[in-house]
Amino acid sequence: MTTTKTKQYKSPSLARRMRRKRGLRKRIIGMPDRPRLSVFRSNCHFYAQIIDDMAGRTLASASTNEKGASKAVCNCSVTAELGKKLGARAKEAGVETVVFDRSGFRYHGRIKAFADGAREAGLKF
Repeated sequence: MTTTKTKQYKSPSLARRMRRKRGLRKRIIGMPDRPRLSVFRSNCHFYAQIIDDMAGRTLASASTNEKGASKAVCNCSVTAELGKKLGARAKEAGVETVVFDRSGFRYHGRIKAFADGAREAGLKF
């Protein structure tokens, strides 16, 4: 009998989030006609990218860490602006519809503000 090792995470909350993320990624796949919009939030920054999983490449990305971004605290209003910026970049890349991958984070606060900003910019999900 073979056993698989599970990765040990530093905190229980991170372990729970990674478990939720694995469950979501089983169901969410970015296709060429409908790529995956993946988000990650840390305490200080927010990152988002639109990924075509079949080709294995990133079509558009935006983050609060890039040059020229607002140096303000990463709060809901900043992430809403980031969603609008990513939506504009997605339009330039020819992407209109996406599948939203929240990476195990709860859909509230900065995640929800980002999604609303991306919808305002014209992304459909």
